[in-house]
Amino acid sequence: MAAQETLATSGEVNPASGGVRKRLLIDGELVSLDKTFPSLNPATGEVYGHAPDAGVAEAKAAVEAARRAFDTTDWSTNVEFRIKCLDQLHQAMLDNLEDLRELTMAEVGATRLLTHGNQLEAPIGIIKYYADLLRTYPLSEDLGEVELSGKLHRRWVEKEAAGVVSAIAAYNYPTQLALAKLAPSLAAGCTVILKGAPDTPLLTLALGELIAEHTDIPAGVVNVLSSTEIAVGEVMTTHPDVDVVSFTGSTPVGKKIMAAAADTLKRVFLELGGKSALLVLDDADFKTTAQFAAFSICSHAGQGCALTTRLLVPRDKHDEIVAMVSAMMEHVPYGDPTNPKMYMGPLISERQRDKVDGMVQRAVEAGATLVTGGERVSPGYFYKPTLLANVDPSSEIAQDEVFGPVLAVIPYDGDDDAVRIANDSQFGLSGGVLSADEDRAIAIGRRIRTGTFSINGGNYFTPDVPFGGYKQSGLGREMSASGLEEFLEQKAFAAPVVAAS
Repeated sequence: MAAQETLATSGEVNPASGGVRKRLLIDGELVSLDKTFPSLNPATGEVYGHAPDAGVAEAKAAVEAARRAFDTTDWSTNVEFRIKCLDQLHQAMLDNLEDLRELTMAEVGATRLLTHGNQLEAPIGIIKYYADLLRTYPLSEDLGEVELSGKLHRRWVEKEAAGVVSAIAAYNYPTQLALAKLAPSLAAGCTVILKGAPDTPLLTLALGELIAEHTDIPAGVVNVLSSTEIAVGEVMTTHPDVDVVSFTGSTPVGKKIMAAAADTLKRVFLELGGKSALLVLDDADFKTTAQFAAFSICSHAGQGCALTTRLLVPRDKHDEIVAMVSAMMEHVPYGDPTNPKMYMGPLISERQRDKVDGMVQRAVEAGATLVTGGERVSPGYFYKPTLLANVDPSSEIAQDEVFGPVLAVIPYDGDDDAVRIANDSQFGLSGGVLSADEDRAIAIGRRIRTGTFSINGGNYFTPDVPFGGYKQSGLGREMSASGLEEFLEQKAFAAPVVAAS
């Protein structure tokens, strides 16, 4: 492929040694290690490339570099320079867009269609959003004067960088997740240690290479690691020089990170799991419902924390809606991610496919009806779009995150019952409602305890909208001004008003 030929001339592809190879970024230097681990192409199951397998020494060096850069440079206070560097990074990603697209399809298994959206092109816009926001965001607030003890005092609040950030991303949308942490933290003036997921390390490392080679970001401000060692994550979440931990991943791991960070009282941002419900009201257009539900759950093979994986339908319309959704799901094109006609790609690994299939089989054993799908497809880690009907709302498949193209249809009796079922979850990340009456739909949405909510297919996922969840879906918000504020501290000032002489 042309993109691989381009990479080869830049020294990033080495077919004799296992394909694409990337380097760590530590203290401004691109670093190769003798110890590496493979990154697989999930569409074939074959090794696509290798990433350096960083250990504790590299993790500590990255933290120390970030601390030094924060404490000894003007990065945290030079707003204009930060804007310039963000603009450079934005342009570097645009200039290398097609190489990044090929890498995304090969390593993540994302379809070409998705790379034109939330897998690649849309996330690049996050950088521009924060560069532009920083141009206008008020970093100080005047609180006016107050008389205390017979004297006038003027008060104001300044917002300043929170410090050193450990940013740990999940595998499903590696570019989006990395930039949703990196861009606002850099805009805030923080320094960063960024670690990609072991399943998709190359894309995150590619970001580090672009920073090192195409921006003026000072040494140590951004450090990028890849590793399979649990100890590396422990350094990033417990090191006393780290001030903020930003993590996207599973709820069980998020709980461990929160506990690990407690000893040094680090600020913690967690974007965790979801089990979002799509409520179909009795006045909805069922044909539109079927198309929306079927294609939504198959987006990136269901590997999205905010996807609506529970379809709540009126009990007397259950069979009718199930038949329509099934017909749609059977026509979802899946296969080679590089083929522009494919809508759905593979799951990320054999391990993940085993998990998904196990949950489907247990759901059937527990009484759910397998309507379509429930089959592995090889080569690669494909799983057929799967529809389960007559699902018990308290069952495993209705309560636990699957992270696969599996939709559970749950019947309800009236609007209040639908709201009860939707809220009967440890999670509260997202959701949606479909209805011919928008006011009725909005009223339902206001009763659902989630951080984001879609009315009749409305799309909230843009850089200027806060993203995050209630309950065990996490803490804090990414993107928007709220995402910037996750990396800012507030300092209150007061000074006596001196009368003019």
